Amino acid sequence: MSTLATRTRVRTRFPKLGRLGYLMALYGENFLRLQRMFELSKLEPGRYRSAVGDALDLQVDVIERHRYTLDLRLTYELRDPETGEPDPSAYVRVYFDSRQAEASHCYLGRRWQDVLGLRPALPRLIGHRMRMNSFLSKWLEYLAEQGHSRFTLLPAERETGTADTLR
Repeated sequence: MSTLATRTRVRTRFPKLGRLGYLMALYGENFLRLQRMFELSKLEPGRYRSAVGDALDLQVDVIERHRYTLDLRLTYELRDPETGEPDPSAYVRVYFDSRQAEASHCYLGRRWQDVLGLRPALPRLIGHRMRMNSFLSKWLEYLAEQGHSRFTLLPAERETGTADTLR
C-alpha cells in the first residue's frame, strides 16, 4: 500500500508532458537557438547569406516583419533537381511576445500535402509538426556548430553587389 502512495506522489511531482506541451517546449527551444544565432530583433526584411569555411552557405530570407512576429525561410543554395525548390528549407514564424519559433513548412524532398494528404487527422498533424520542429531544432544546432552566427550573416546585396528578390 505504501508503494502505491509513493507512486502517486511521484506522479504528481513530475507531471507527464503531453504531445502538445512537448511541441510548445520545442517552439521555445527553437526561438532561443535562433535568437542566440541571429539576433532576431535586428533582422529587417530581405535576403541574407552566412558563409563559414568549408560549410554550405546558409540563406536566410526575412519575408515579413511585424511588431510581434517575424516570418523567415532558412535554406541552403541547393535545389531539388526534380522540383527546383530549395532543399532543405524551413519556413519559420517567430513570435516575439511568447518567445517561440514555429517551423510552419519544411521542404525535404516532398511537400506537406504529399506527406499528410489534404485533410489530415489532428494527431497526424501534431505528429508532423513535431517532426518538422525537431528537424528545425537539430538543423539549428548543426548550423551553430558549423559557425553560422550573427557575425557571419550579411545582407545578400552587400555580398554579391545586387539585391536578390524573394520568391
